[in-house]
Amino acid sequence: MQTENTLWCERYRPSTMNDFVGNKHIKDKIDSFIEEQDIPHLLFAGKAGTGKTTLAKILIKNIDCDYLFINASDENSVDTIRNKIKGFVTTIGFKGLKIVVLDEADYVSPNGQAALRNLMETFSKHARFILTCNYQERIIDPIISRCQSFSLNPPSQKNVAIHLASILKNEGIDFELEDIKTLVVCYYPDIRKIINTAQLFSKNSKLTLDVEQLIGSDVKLNMMSMLLESGQSILNRFKAIREMIHANGIRDFSEFYNFVYENLDKFSEDIQPMIILQLADAQHRDAFVVDKEINFSACIYNILKLFKE
Repeated sequence: MQTENTLWCERYRPSTMNDFVGNKHIKDKIDSFIEEQDIPHLLFAGKAGTGKTTLAKILIKNIDCDYLFINASDENSVDTIRNKIKGFVTTIGFKGLKIVVLDEADYVSPNGQAALRNLMETFSKHARFILTCNYQERIIDPIISRCQSFSLNPPSQKNVAIHLASILKNEGIDFELEDIKTLVVCYYPDIRKIINTAQLFSKNSKLTLDVEQLIGSDVKLNMMSMLLESGQSILNRFKAIREMIHANGIRDFSEFYNFVYENLDKFSEDIQPMIILQLADAQHRDAFVVDKEINFSACIYNILKLFKE
């Protein structure tokens, strides 16, 4: 007898496209692949928790195939490609189609990607590859050109809140709408983290948030708390934010710019327009600069300078 998964994010992971939230244009295409029982090489790109792995699992579950699932954050060497994956696609299977799912493919080494490109081309008659990644720019062009690429956008915050509320109701958990809003604002667009955090704070059939623990564990909330800390000097706040960002190894700052903008009402009205200008300038530069952390740090310092000490 199979034990039901105790993790909500896995228990409520969609198994069909009807359960998948958002990205209607992609859903229609995936439905057509399932109907045809065939796929091209696929590349799903998007932020963490937006459903890339879920889409891959839906496909291998609903297409008659032999499959191999590899998490490239753990297995990313050229040896994995040459031995494990090549061994799978070159052997005779029980079904006509073989599918290799390479989750978090942006972790695969350059040599590994070069070897993967050759496998995708050589065995394309009976083997297909589904790649997922957070950063498509880390995937070499020859692989991208061999795939149909889909960029996953997170569903709206409203739809995520509705989805979380349905999970809580199904689990028999009482909740306040304000607590759901807090979780969604805090961790959006990472749906997986929103669900995991809701499960963490669900005790005795009730969702009870510990705001201090939320702030301590979430970098965005912590940053906002430091920005608004009037008891500290501008220089000390800047140093604390910079050290926190560096310590957490943040590489993508788009969520941070959006988070500050979404919480604009927490700042005094007289500086809100200037904050918007700083965010707009930093977001524009973010697409061109070599070191995104330096660009973000400059934005934070410019925002802090707007405060009156």
